[in-house]
Amino acid sequence: MKRILRCPHAVHLLLWMIAAVIPLSSNSVFAQHHIAIMIHGGAGTILKSNMTEERERQYRDTLTVALMAGYRILENHGSSLDAVEAAIHVMEDCPLFNAGKGAVFTHEGTNELDASMMDGLTLKAGAVAAVKHIKNPISLARLVMERSKHVMLVGDGAEAFAKEMGVSLVPAQYFYTERRWKELQRAIEEEKREGAKDSVGEKHGTVGCVALDENGNLAAGTSTGGITNKRFGRVGDSPIIGAGTYANNSTCAISATGDGEYFIRVGVAREISALVSYSHLPLRQAADSALAEVKALGGTGGVIVLDANGKMAMSFNTEGMYRAYIDESGKPVVQIYK
Repeated sequence: MKRILRCPHAVHLLLWMIAAVIPLSSNSVFAQHHIAIMIHGGAGTILKSNMTEERERQYRDTLTVALMAGYRILENHGSSLDAVEAAIHVMEDCPLFNAGKGAVFTHEGTNELDASMMDGLTLKAGAVAAVKHIKNPISLARLVMERSKHVMLVGDGAEAFAKEMGVSLVPAQYFYTERRWKELQRAIEEEKREGAKDSVGEKHGTVGCVALDENGNLAAGTSTGGITNKRFGRVGDSPIIGAGTYANNSTCAISATGDGEYFIRVGVAREISALVSYSHLPLRQAADSALAEVKALGGTGGVIVLDANGKMAMSFNTEGMYRAYIDESGKPVVQIYK
C-alpha cells in the first residue's frame, strides 16, 4: 500500500475507485452541489382561451428574463439570496405581475405592497408589509433580514427604516397602471351590485423565487400587491414567514401564491417543510398535501418547492400558474396553463 501511495497516478486511481463505489451525498467530501432556480408569477383562473397571443408572449418573455437574471448569478458563483432578489426584481418592475410596478389597488385607490425573504442556511428572514413607496419591496425585506434585528416591519415604520438604509422612495403615482385601476373599478361595481365586502378582481399575480447555489444554500422570496379592493390594511400570506415563504437547507425552499387567508391558516410553506422533514415525503407529495388542506378550507393557489439536492416540485389547484425553471440541460422552461 505504501508503494502505491508514493505514485501520484496510483493515488488518483485509488481516489477514482473510491468515488466510484461511494454514493455522493451532502455529507460526502466528494459531493458537488448543483445550482437550481424556479420562479412563479401567480396562480389563478389563467385560461388560454382568455389569453391573446401577444399577452402570452409578454408573460413568457418576462418570465424568461426573470429566470435568467437569477440563473446567471448562480452560474457566476453568486449566492441563492442574490439570485432570488434579482429574479424578483424583474417581475416587480414589470406591470404584468401583481408586485411592485403592477401592484393592484386597495379600496381607497392606493397600492400597499408586501414581500419576504428567507435564508435557508441561517434561517434568518425579513419581511415588509403595507409599504406604499418602495419600488422593490423584496430588497427592503432583505435589508430587514440582514440589517435589522427584526423579521417584519410594516407601513410607515418600514419606510422609515428604508430611508435609514438609504433606499430611495418612489411617489405613489409610480405604481399606477390603467389595467389595475380598471380592475378596482370593476370590483367596486361588483361590490355595489352584490352588497359584498372585499370583492376582488384577479387573484393571481404574486411573484416568487426559490434558488439553490453552488454552496448548497437555499433561499426563497415572495412579493405581492395583495388583492384588488382590499381594505383596512389587509395583509396576506406573502410576507408571513412559514405561510407564503420558507427556506431551510435541511428540507426545502418554498414560495407560495394564492388566497392568502387560507395559506396563513394552514401555514403552507412551513407545513411543506415539516412534511419533508418529519414524514419524509417527496417534495411534490408534500406540496400537494398542503394545498389539499388549503382547498378543504375553500382556498386556491400554488407553490414552487426546491430542495438542497436540486429536486423541484410545482403544485397548484387552479387553472394555471405562471411558472418557470431551468432544466437539467441548463435551458429555461416556461409554463402557464394547467
